[in-house]
Amino acid sequence: MLLETKRLIIRSILPTDEKAFIDMASDGSLWEIYGDCSQCHEWMKEFISEAIRLEAEDNPYHDYLAFAIEDRASRLVVGSVGSSYYEDFMEVGVTYFIGADYRGNGYAVEALQCFTEYLFSRYHLKKLVATASVNNIASCKTLEKAGFSVIETRMYQDLYDECKNMSNIYELVGDARK
Repeated sequence: MLLETKRLIIRSILPTDEKAFIDMASDGSLWEIYGDCSQCHEWMKEFISEAIRLEAEDNPYHDYLAFAIEDRASRLVVGSVGSSYYEDFMEVGVTYFIGADYRGNGYAVEALQCFTEYLFSRYHLKKLVATASVNNIASCKTLEKAGFSVIETRMYQDLYDECKNMSNIYELVGDARK
C-alpha cells in the first residue's frame, strides 16, 4: 500500500522498519497500544512479519492492518497508522502513533485523514471507530481534528489496558467526512 499527502508517505511496513519501530517503542510511543514495550526488541521482528502477512490478507475485519508513516522530506519513519477490528463494537477502528521526537507537527491528523479516506473507499465502510483515554488530551484532539466525533464517554478497557479508564468513544461516519 502506498498513500501520499503533502508531507507524508503512508506505506506498507517493511522488515527494514524494525529499528525505527523499536526506537519509537522505547520512547513510550507504543505504550497505549501495546502496553509495556521494554522488551519490544524481542518481538518487533515478529510484529512486522505479522503486519506484512495481514496486509496480504487485506481484511480489516480480521485483526489489524498496520502501515508506516514516513516523512517525505527526511524519509524517516515517524509513526504508524492502521486499523483494528474492535470486537466489542463489531466495527473497524483506527489506530495510530507518532514517535515522541515527531509529535506536535500535525503528522497524526494528516495521516489519519488520508488513511480514513483510503479505508472508506477501499472497503466501503459506513463508519470507523476509535477510543482514547480522556486523560490523553493530545490523542482526543487528534481524533477530533481528523473528523471523528465523541459519541460516548465511559469506562472502557482496551486490549492492552491493565484496567478500565474513562475514555471517549469516537466514530467517523463515511458521509460525514465530505
